[in-house]
Parts: sequence; C-alpha cells; structure tokens
Amino acid sequence: MTEANQAEQPPSEPTRKRPKPGERRLQILQTMAEMLEEGSAERITTAALAAKLQVSEAALYRHFASKAQMFEGLLEFIEQTIFGLINQIDAGSDRPGAKARAMVMMLLNFAEKNPGMTRVLVGDAIVFEHVRLQQRVNQLIDRAQASIRQSLKLAQASGQTTMEPSLLASLAMGFVLGRWLQFAKSNFTEKPTQSAAEIVAAMLPA
Repeated sequence: MTEANQAEQPPSEPTRKRPKPGERRLQILQTMAEMLEEGSAERITTAALAAKLQVSEAALYRHFASKAQMFEGLLEFIEQTIFGLINQIDAGSDRPGAKARAMVMMLLNFAEKNPGMTRVLVGDAIVFEHVRLQQRVNQLIDRAQASIRQSLKLAQASGQTTMEPSLLASLAMGFVLGRWLQFAKSNFTEKPTQSAAEIVAAMLPA
C-alpha cells in the first residue's frame, strides 16, 4: 500500500479500555454510595446498580458474590478510613482530652462528607440485608467508642477530668449516633457538625 493510500484510510476507532484489576470493584462501590445518597436505601437493587453502571448484573457478580458483599466492601472502606484517622489523632501531640474531642468531630465530619455511607452507619441501608452487616456496624461503633474511652482514661489519669471515662465515652458516642441519624432522616439537610464543636467542648475535657 502506498503512502498516499495509507493517508486516505479513515482513523480506526479507539478500542475501549478494560478496567484495571480492582478498578471495576471500586467503581461499583462508589456508584452504590452515590445511589444511597440520591434516594432511599430500599430502592437499591442489583438491577438498578447494573443499569447505573451500564453493565449486566452478571458483571456485578464477577466482582461480588451478593449485594451483602457489596455492603461489606463499603464497610471495609468506612473502617479503614475512620480507624486510620483515629490512629492519626492518637499519634498526635495533643492532650488526651483534646484527642477525644477530635475523634468525635472526625466521626461527624466523616458522615457529612459521605452522606450515602451514613445510611449504612445508621442501619437504613442494611435493614433488609444479612444480619452480619449490622453486627459489623455495631463492632465499628464499639471500636470507635473504645478509642474515645481510652483517650478519656488518659485524660483522667493526667487530672483533666474526674468523670468516669466510660460514661463520658458513651455520652459522646450517643451524640455522634444521634447526629448521624438526624442527618440521614433529614435527607442530609441537618448537618452533623452544626454547632457540634461547642457541644463537644462542653461535653469532654480539653
């Protein structure tokens, strides 16, 4: 073929790139979180999720064995993010009481930045799913409360407070859960962090 003939050939259509390993899995979880943010949790079906992604339901099941496993993927992200931030706070140079306050504010900020995942944390999105999902959420909440309690124990030991750390940590986590629930039930209009800093300051030692 001559150079002239080659120049006359129309450009070939770009081939569709296949997702990299793990990329489609992440895309599924991101889309699921977006759908949780957009509407009520009970509307999310694998059919609706596949349609949103423009793939078949079979394509979803190549990455996740069930919808419950998709929720577990979201929970894994939540856990890694929350406890990664808790570890950062714990490793800082702030006084123990200030660390406890920072952990509470972080939990509120996380929900505010991730509305769809708040539906998972308050149980709305998993009410009709496998019981192990709610158990995992309960464990997450217990671990977060334990981290706050540990900081408050150190605050008590250093003379920052004379109040029982377990009671204070329970009070703080109850506040967080209430704000998460209010945020989800208001369709994300009632922000978890609204006036929260002042309340946390009154609740916990600095």
